[in-house]
Amino acid sequence: MLHLMINTLNMAKVANGPLGSLNGKINNLGFYMLNGQHICRTIGDPGKPSINQQANRREMSVTMQMVSSIREFISVSFDLEARGTVKNAHNLATSYIKKKALKGQYPNLSVDYSKVELSHGTLAGATDLKLEKREKGVQISWNTKGRYDDIVMILLYHPLKRTATSRINASRRDTGTCFIELDHDGFLEEPIEAYICFRAADGKEISDSVYLGNLNGEAETEEQISEKRKYAEVKQRFSIVEADYLGQMQGNRGNPVDSKAFRTLEKEYEVLKNKLEHLPGKPG
Repeated sequence: MLHLMINTLNMAKVANGPLGSLNGKINNLGFYMLNGQHICRTIGDPGKPSINQQANRREMSVTMQMVSSIREFISVSFDLEARGTVKNAHNLATSYIKKKALKGQYPNLSVDYSKVELSHGTLAGATDLKLEKREKGVQISWNTKGRYDDIVMILLYHPLKRTATSRINASRRDTGTCFIELDHDGFLEEPIEAYICFRAADGKEISDSVYLGNLNGEAETEEQISEKRKYAEVKQRFSIVEADYLGQMQGNRGNPVDSKAFRTLEKEYEVLKNKLEHLPGKPG
């Protein structure tokens, strides 16, 4: 048995003798350490994905579009919750958004920003919140009730640019307000999703995050953008075909031209016209 095990472990290291922990690959299994824990996962070609697997991948893709943009903020906001576990801040943010803050049906999935959670804790949270757009940025205010020296953390997420403005030490609770300048790169005119939480001055406590709201309307999803692009392409082709079709009809005193070319043109005209009536992505 031991001889067989040694022959199989040609790509794995045994840290503490033949019965010790593994590090490496055995057939389709991979072994590694994560935060002091032994982890094993399958590797290799999984074959053609099922619909459920495709949906799961799409959910992960949509989730990661946001998570990858807010690493600076979540590295602090989820630090306490991640301590002493095999998870890290990135894992926690990904899990919460994927499980609790997605909307729609595959493949038309998007983030419901009002349900995004960016911190969990016992510290008194933010109340009486206001989010206001100013000439060169945004003004955020809150009720100062609570420990005066709690640190205010603010996240402004910019969906169109897939980036974020993070203020890990934005202000103190007792100031009751904070101005964040955004007069650059068009951020102030694009959709903004805003969040706030408080962190104890000694870093040992944090509050639940609160969704401050949206400015400038919701950003379009990839699907909506794709639908509008496709509609515009079909509309452009229809305009060319329509002009040719109506021009020939007018030149023939309102009657169809008796030719194969015209009949082909007429068929394309009818197909495109019907397609535009039912195609999503129509302006307005």
